[in-house]
Amino acid sequence: MEPITTPSDRDGIAYLYGHPLRNSLSPPLHQTVYNALGLNWTQIPLSTPNGTTYTKSPEISTFLSSIKANPKFVGSSVTMPHKVAIMNHLDDLTEDARMAGACNTIFLRKAKGKREAEYEYVGTNTDCIGIREALVQNSPNGASHFRGKPALIVGGGGTARTAIYVLRKWLRVSKIYIVNRDEAEVSAILAEDKARNPDSTTIAPLIPVPDPKTAVTLDAPVAIVSGIPNYPPTTESEITARETLLALLNAQTHSVDQGVILEMCYHPSPWTEIAQMAVDARWKVILGSEALIWQGLEQARLWTGTDVVNVPGLVEKVKGFVKSAVEERSRAAASNL
Repeated sequence: MEPITTPSDRDGIAYLYGHPLRNSLSPPLHQTVYNALGLNWTQIPLSTPNGTTYTKSPEISTFLSSIKANPKFVGSSVTMPHKVAIMNHLDDLTEDARMAGACNTIFLRKAKGKREAEYEYVGTNTDCIGIREALVQNSPNGASHFRGKPALIVGGGGTARTAIYVLRKWLRVSKIYIVNRDEAEVSAILAEDKARNPDSTTIAPLIPVPDPKTAVTLDAPVAIVSGIPNYPPTTESEITARETLLALLNAQTHSVDQGVILEMCYHPSPWTEIAQMAVDARWKVILGSEALIWQGLEQARLWTGTDVVNVPGLVEKVKGFVKSAVEERSRAAASNL
């Protein structure tokens, strides 16, 4: 394994830790922030293209020992497959990381009772902020649009777990439906949720929806967070899950509230089959790149110590970069059809 890159001409180094990273927008997004703040910093992806494959990112122990030995380290994004495994290796976790069951960000915090130069390596989950802001800022009535109404998550991975936490803590939904092709993944979510929330009577219940027949008996959701890859369903379980989602999308026609769907899949193209299904059913679609913006800004706040959202013009610069990048990828995806 090659040593982690530490450019000598930079004052601060952030990393993007995961594999494969597939041309992530995170490094250029953060560079936009650093440039706006006048910082000589950069973010380096630790899984890089190597012909038709990707150089694998280092093991967790190697990664952590390297960043702890690096005086220029300012923070790191963490993505799959390390979001859960890394949690046990850090000095502390925020409530967002613990309750979402995943860590996507490492930041430095002055260690209590220690000398000035000593820090703790803390894990948090800024995807929570990304999902929250994407939904709240693009809904008809802000957070109140969701309060006391059903919501739906599609998928069974880290995005689903994070969305459950967001829908409960900030959006105060009444119940959360789960649609997923894999029953074992749903069972794992339910078991983990019960362990984290033993007094489940005080929170929105999780309700698996196994088929379209069950879906048509339920109240229409007002919010959906979809966290699955964009590919056509082929297996029986995938087809059933897609038909179940369609039934819940169409339930909106009997509801007075417009449904809002956050489609977290935006690579290689931001417009997915599920996004088109939602538009056809008259839902408002929010692209996953919107969540990327807000989670990245929260990471930048933690790493720089600056309230970046209130820096004049900075949010607009980040939004402009992401908009251009997404449009370029959309054109590239269309040309390959």
